[in-house]
Amino acid sequence: FLCDHYVFSVSKGGDITFVAKVEAKDLLRKPTIKWFKGKWMDLASKTGKHLQLKETFDRFTKIHTFEMHIIKAKDNYAGNYRCEVSYKDKFDSCSFDLEVKGLLNEGQDDAGELDFSGLLKHREPKQQDETPEVDVWEILKNARPDQYEKIAFTYGITDLRGLLRRMKKMPKEEKKSEAFAKKLEPAYQVDKGGKIRLVVDLADPTVELKWYKNGQEIRPTPKYVTTFSSLYLLHRLPVNTPQMKHIFKKENSFFCFFPIPILGLLYINMYIFEHKGTQRIMVINNCSINDDAAYSVAAGDEKCSTELFVKELPIKIVKGIEPVKTTVNERIELECEVSEEGAQVKWMKNGVEVPTGVRSRYRVKSEGTKHFLVIDDASREDTGTYSVMASGGTSEAHVQVDLKPLKIYQDLQDMTVMLGQPIKLHCEIYPGNVPGRWYRNGQLIQPNDRINIIHRNKVHRLEIETSSLHDAGDYTFVPEGYSQSLSAKLHIIGTQHILLWIWFYILTTYPPRVHLESLNFPDNTVTIVAGNKLRLEIPISGEPAPRVVWMKGERVILESGHRVRAETYGDQTSLTIEVTEREDSGNYKIVLQNEAGEATASVKIKVVDIPDPPEAPLVPVVGGDWCSMAWEPPKYDGGSPILGYFVERKKKQSSRWMRLNFDLIKETSFEPKKMIEGVPYEVRIFAVNAIGVSKPSEPSKAFTPLAVTSEPTMLVVDDVTDTSVTVKWRPPETIGAAGLDGYLVEYCIEGSETTNLLKFTILTEKTRYTITGLSPGCKILVRVKALNAAGASTPRTLQHSILVKEIRVPRHLKQTYTRRVGEAVNLVVPFMGKPRPKVTWLKEGQPIEPTHVSIRNTDCDSIIFIRKAERSHSGKYEMTVQVENHVDTAILDIQIVDLPGPPHCVTIEDVWGVNVALVWTPPKDNGNSPITGYTIQKADKKTMEWYTCIEHYHRTCITITELVVGNEYFFRIFAENTCGLSEAATQTKKSALIVKEAHDYNDHDFKEAPKFTQPLINTFAIAGYNATLNCSVRANPRPKVIWMKNKIAIIDDPRYRMFSNQGVCTLEIRKPSPYDGGLYTCKAINDLGEAQVDCKLEVKGQCGPGGKLCLYLSLVSQSRSSFIP
Repeated sequence: FLCDHYVFSVSKGGDITFVAKVEAKDLLRKPTIKWFKGKWMDLASKTGKHLQLKETFDRFTKIHTFEMHIIKAKDNYAGNYRCEVSYKDKFDSCSFDLEVKGLLNEGQDDAGELDFSGLLKHREPKQQDETPEVDVWEILKNARPDQYEKIAFTYGITDLRGLLRRMKKMPKEEKKSEAFAKKLEPAYQVDKGGKIRLVVDLADPTVELKWYKNGQEIRPTPKYVTTFSSLYLLHRLPVNTPQMKHIFKKENSFFCFFPIPILGLLYINMYIFEHKGTQRIMVINNCSINDDAAYSVAAGDEKCSTELFVKELPIKIVKGIEPVKTTVNERIELECEVSEEGAQVKWMKNGVEVPTGVRSRYRVKSEGTKHFLVIDDASREDTGTYSVMASGGTSEAHVQVDLKPLKIYQDLQDMTVMLGQPIKLHCEIYPGNVPGRWYRNGQLIQPNDRINIIHRNKVHRLEIETSSLHDAGDYTFVPEGYSQSLSAKLHIIGTQHILLWIWFYILTTYPPRVHLESLNFPDNTVTIVAGNKLRLEIPISGEPAPRVVWMKGERVILESGHRVRAETYGDQTSLTIEVTEREDSGNYKIVLQNEAGEATASVKIKVVDIPDPPEAPLVPVVGGDWCSMAWEPPKYDGGSPILGYFVERKKKQSSRWMRLNFDLIKETSFEPKKMIEGVPYEVRIFAVNAIGVSKPSEPSKAFTPLAVTSEPTMLVVDDVTDTSVTVKWRPPETIGAAGLDGYLVEYCIEGSETTNLLKFTILTEKTRYTITGLSPGCKILVRVKALNAAGASTPRTLQHSILVKEIRVPRHLKQTYTRRVGEAVNLVVPFMGKPRPKVTWLKEGQPIEPTHVSIRNTDCDSIIFIRKAERSHSGKYEMTVQVENHVDTAILDIQIVDLPGPPHCVTIEDVWGVNVALVWTPPKDNGNSPITGYTIQKADKKTMEWYTCIEHYHRTCITITELVVGNEYFFRIFAENTCGLSEAATQTKKSALIVKEAHDYNDHDFKEAPKFTQPLINTFAIAGYNATLNCSVRANPRPKVIWMKNKIAIIDDPRYRMFSNQGVCTLEIRKPSPYDGGLYTCKAINDLGEAQVDCKLEVKGQCGPGGKLCLYLSLVSQSRSSFIP
């Protein structure tokens, strides 16, 4: 305000005007104005015949003037008046005191519209205390807490605590934010895997915005600036699908690739930033526990924060474990599938958790949503009931481990041994790790110095160094745990039987032999896929049984080998490779020896595998949304020819790869398309043979698809001199993600084959360049190209050649020169030319009369002078400069403007309520300048004092509102152009009478008995955290509310707080315990009746380490049960 506090006086029955002025140089729009009488009475609703408000604005001084007219002042008009003005967060006020002279005790029957005290009950006037009124509330609000007692003692406040409680409940005025029109909510909640949108509304859309997560800025890398999340099309099948060719794991997700149609979609979890007007939105897709954090957004120096809670859904068991029945030494794998990747499960055996340490027999693994419990070497002790537990369910199954069926590969043979010779009894059984006992004639044989018992894998031997007659008898071998047994007879012969035994030996002995023809493999070559188990069994013969040796190169394959082992039993020998590898390929030699001779044979084993990954691909050429890539075949094809290749692509900042082809590519080159310009990408290759798909190659170097800009636009000649040519142009219509680095200007002399190149970088928005060093009279051709990181655009070429001439005329004369009527016009137009040019002037194609316009020419300029401008001087003036055969012109537009005439034919079109519709036509004379607006004024027929209703109005029809009922109005309108308002105004011929409408209203009885519009809801509470019960009741008159627990009224209990506001009844239970649970009742009573509602409250114990989350979920459930009455 520009004024201070004033005191005015007026005689009773007189008129007075209050004037307040507001300086508004820095304000963008009109401030809000309010008039008050006393402390609270708003005078806006009291306007009428005794009070009128008016406001005007001076566009030159930028001052708003607000006037309040009081007509026929009365005694009760005396007092303090206040004018308050506000604009956004700015506020100011100014007060006036009014004294009404000639006060009388009688004559107060007509108090006027400003008298609101007459409506109060009449009482005897009390003696007024001359002590000035003090607002204790304001003093307490602005005081420190340690000053409260002193203020209470000074002003006689007895109930200080009650006053402070009321002050605490008073709504606090929040400081309005300058940067945010709407801030973030205090907290957000989303289910795990769901989508959340964080929205702020900016007051200034141009302010720079930054998002933070736990105080760390979310930087706008290409991962975060896209407005649409990408979709990766991958096939999703269970891991044990037989058609699956290759599986790899990436970030707890399984992806399988094979040439079948796409069946599913997987989404990328990323932040997405969106702009919608003044709204700034951050979207988080597929929320995980890592997204549970505090987020904030900063706009300039202001910041608002929120907290995001990610609710974990219970983990359910989608596919339970199945019963298993197996034998010892086998591998047991229990499998279950849960509803979410990365979930934690617990494995149990007979109700006890399974140990999974480093030295444990049990091994736990997970692949995506599938979890496995693996027992590599099962024993009979592993029999039991196994269960898996998740947060949302349990599954169990029985595992039965039995002994393997006994297989006898070589039985005990009857033997005849000469007296004194060693004895060797041996047999081969399966399983090989089963121990056994030896018996002679039913007696258990114990090892000693002469008897040796050997057990190696499947072979069991009984060796006696020197035979005796007592060693003869029936020998039996009994495997432990089995009912079967192996038996043989041993005979000891003396010297009288030696010749007979030698003859028998010769007849029953023959050399060994390998029977490879039974394999039925061409060229004795066995082919197997890497990773599979190979067991090659070959029949052999020979008597006595030959000794068998398997060899690969110079290396002997032993029977005790772990992965590769050779075994011989009876009339067969076998080679076993548990898990074949590509190094197992080669020739294997079999050597058989006995007393009768020796035999050899060879078998070739070929292990085929998936190929090695190719080398990282090269990307030599990059376009706007495509690229060209090439690669070399893999060094090892896996023993099978390469059938083709798969190509994958991903954004550099992402971890999700997308398959680009589902039909194999036969060549070693490819062109990916449909990429986003400006986003970095990487590509990789998979090689495919008949066995499967190789591992991926190393990603290529990151590349960014970029496109050249379109050609520059609007290339024109801006100026031509005797040695230079200036051209200018507009930027390209399409620039692209690579931006715009500069321009390349090329020119050549017409008829010459040499082209001169000039390259420069434009640092400002002015796209203009001057080519210097030219010869007068020559003609040049000019073209311009736009440059960016992708290269040069197609050129923009001038259609005609440019003549370098010796005449220069300024180009700024193209603008219009505006002057008012009566002002002087004095313009100097410079030019250059050799020799001295000839200058002529024309107006609208006709010679200029010297009596109206004075013109003076010199060697370098021409002056046009008009002493007193008139509207007839308006028009286009053309200056022609001629040097020999070269001619140049410049056009000067002069406009002489004046005030407009008044509008034409102002009429009252309609009158309804307190509104009047006006219609008029534009003025016939616009003063040689467009009409910029109209000013509408109104006048009461009684006083005929004119007041402005609206200024700078652009239409030719308007509705005037908020007129006073019972008054009769005339209206007039001024026209306005750049010179100002018209000197005269057009007034309506007829007046508009505002007639008061009569209405009859019937009284309505609003009384009713209590009725609960929202009942109580059964609630769960957490022990130690406050709980609230809410309901709403409707009744008239206001009912009495009684709260009861278990049908007993709650009275003066400090653990309970009761509230009732606008029909909403609230019971707050402070830090409840399990004993506070029960049946709660809310009862409402008034004169017309009563009503009650019940609910049950159950108080649970705290949740332990996760107590905060349980509390939050409880509060959320209570907030969902809240309502609006």
